[in-house]
Amino acid sequence: MKLKLLFILLLFSGIIFSQNIQNNPKSNHANKFEQLGTILPTPNEYRTASGAPGAKYWQQKADYDIDVTLDEKNLKVYGTEWITYTNNSPDVLTYLWLQLDENQHDPTNDMNYMEEGSIGNNTVTTEDFVRSLDRKSELQGLGDKIEEVTDELGKPLKYTINQTMMRIDLKKPLASKGKVKFKVKWNYKMCNRLTVGGRGGYEYFPDDGNHLFTMTQWFPRMCVYSDFHGWQNKQFTGRGEFALAFGNYKVKMTVPADHLVCSTGECQNYQQILSPAQFARWQKAQTATEPIEIGLLADAEAAEKNKATGTKTWIFKADSVRDFAWGSSRKFIWDAMPAKCEGKRVMCMSFYPKEAYGLYRKYSTKVVAHTIKTYSKFTIPYPYPVAQSIEASNGMEYPMICFNFGRTEKDGTYTEGTKNGMILVIIHEVGHNFFPMIINSDERQWTWMDEGLNTFVQFLTEQEFDANYPSQRGAAYKICDYMRLPKNMLEPIMTNSENIYNFGANAYAKPATALNILRETIMGRELFDYAFKEYARRWAFKHPEPADLFRTMEDASGVDLDWYWRGWFYDTDPVDISIDTVKAFKITAGKTVPVKMDTMYNYPPYKDPFVNISQIRNKEQGIKSLVDIDTTLRDFYSHYKYPTEVVKEVKDRYDNYDEMPDTAFAKFEGSYVYDIKFSNKGGLVMPIIIQWIYTDGSKEVERMNVGLWRKNENEVRKVFLKNKKVAAIQLDPMRETADINEKNNTWNIKAEPAKFEVFKAKSVKRRRNNPSKGENPMQKAKQK
Repeated sequence: MKLKLLFILLLFSGIIFSQNIQNNPKSNHANKFEQLGTILPTPNEYRTASGAPGAKYWQQKADYDIDVTLDEKNLKVYGTEWITYTNNSPDVLTYLWLQLDENQHDPTNDMNYMEEGSIGNNTVTTEDFVRSLDRKSELQGLGDKIEEVTDELGKPLKYTINQTMMRIDLKKPLASKGKVKFKVKWNYKMCNRLTVGGRGGYEYFPDDGNHLFTMTQWFPRMCVYSDFHGWQNKQFTGRGEFALAFGNYKVKMTVPADHLVCSTGECQNYQQILSPAQFARWQKAQTATEPIEIGLLADAEAAEKNKATGTKTWIFKADSVRDFAWGSSRKFIWDAMPAKCEGKRVMCMSFYPKEAYGLYRKYSTKVVAHTIKTYSKFTIPYPYPVAQSIEASNGMEYPMICFNFGRTEKDGTYTEGTKNGMILVIIHEVGHNFFPMIINSDERQWTWMDEGLNTFVQFLTEQEFDANYPSQRGAAYKICDYMRLPKNMLEPIMTNSENIYNFGANAYAKPATALNILRETIMGRELFDYAFKEYARRWAFKHPEPADLFRTMEDASGVDLDWYWRGWFYDTDPVDISIDTVKAFKITAGKTVPVKMDTMYNYPPYKDPFVNISQIRNKEQGIKSLVDIDTTLRDFYSHYKYPTEVVKEVKDRYDNYDEMPDTAFAKFEGSYVYDIKFSNKGGLVMPIIIQWIYTDGSKEVERMNVGLWRKNENEVRKVFLKNKKVAAIQLDPMRETADINEKNNTWNIKAEPAKFEVFKAKSVKRRRNNPSKGENPMQKAKQK
């Protein structure tokens, strides 16, 4: 009885002690390893605890039949659409919500006035600056004009417009598993997207008097009704993008007769709409191994000078897509070639004006093909028949089509920055076919679920395009500048799209970095790749939420990652692990004798240019880049690449022997013991990665699991046995944990020279290796 009572008292005191630890800010435990528990939504029959769709998972469907006319002279769009909406939910619906995204530009829409601004130190008044202040007159006449909404019998339906949303009140409730068909007729005046902003509209070319149209968010679209949100009818402010239902589309576009049209889906009437020569080239492109020019440069230049007066109607169909976009211009040049993607033929195509010919003709279609192949390897096989890149001096994505940038100078030359930026944006926007066009997350709520995941796979794709590609996001050390900002300038990744302060860093770069660290440092490539593919497979053509990703990654890998989601996605703490003290001993005659260290070791912590862990692993695995396989992708700037030394990671591990019989000491006679104290100054727990630099010049990398911090999240000590004398120690030698303070990552290594001295020594080399967008050595070489 006494023992039982004692046990209960100990158990109770343990609970109290545990609660005190959790509530005591001075404790060694800050709950960094606690399970997420109730932070994640409760699993149910629609979404399981494993992260998979449940047995009763459902989603709505919206099919569209649209007729649209592009009036180039008046810069207007006129459209009529029939929508067939299927209610797969268990709920009865009495009204429907549609998105009117063009109302983003309506001057009566107060969503236009959400961004703050100040004049700052600007004393120069420019036309653009004044126009930005005169917002209402700039937007006059813009926005959707709804002409009518009727049911299948042509009878009017009551509707209410609330800024960028329209509610249609149904005449009778729509039962579960029921369908409703209705018509919307509308028009709007297009905006000059280069002056007004936005994703769609027109660009005007004053040199030749022509337009290039990007038709995006151009029709009233159904909002998503889901099990986790109900109607997603949050207003469109221009930032948080879209939540959309899957469906089938048939779209007829009537445009000027000399325009080429690029679009979501497959064209149904090429033979009738193209010239015989163009159609012959289209047929030739079906089996080509290099991009075939279908709409010629000469054709586009001739059309620019002699505008047609008639019209033509192009017909496109697309199945199982969540959206539909298109482009139209007489300026378009068009090339295409097929790509074999996981055994399926996909037509990869590019449309671009003559201003982009020098870059797009060489690169665009091949980058499209490379992108869908690489993304298919890391997610699911690309399911659509077409993938396209359209040069339109911007960057925006839609199913099977995206709009990018990449124009040369007038003499046809370009900077290396322009070329690399073009490749980056093509990969990124084509990659959006997977996130969120297929793995269909709610962009309005969680930007990071499409932009962050897409930026991560974009990084993998860039590195497989060119082993020396200068990726700007993905490698861990690239996020450090952001993570060392003051706390009031940071927010968790799990922040609603409209509330993000630093959009690019927090919604794109940080989640991409977090996933890359998971892959390279926490889980390893094999476990990560399997789990990530499983997430893509489970949620292809469905609506995932963050918990579905978090749970699937753990479920499919067997790795407890709650601490990682908590630290990287729900918190803002940075990584800053410090070497505080190192005590060195030598085993001599069965005793550990303190060792006096040599003078400071002169070792440069990081080589320039730096080779990241992903590049090292790709090289070790023999992954060949596309630029090495297809040498036609090399250009003038290929000569600016310099060989870099790669230090191979040593994966040997040493055990820490605490107790040993006297007879065993002979084996370790002359070995060294190092007692090291580490502290977690940043707050975000991460594995400890040590590079040992020995006095004989050799190096060894040793990795310690993040669980080392479980009992004390502030500081830990560890004892190491080495058979060689250590000259110096460096933490995170391959910059793979995003440690924001590298000054406390070394022991017995001389401090680096001041930044000014480094700049003086390396400025010439940097200019040659990394020319800025403003420098154009190709142009100088051409002039010579």
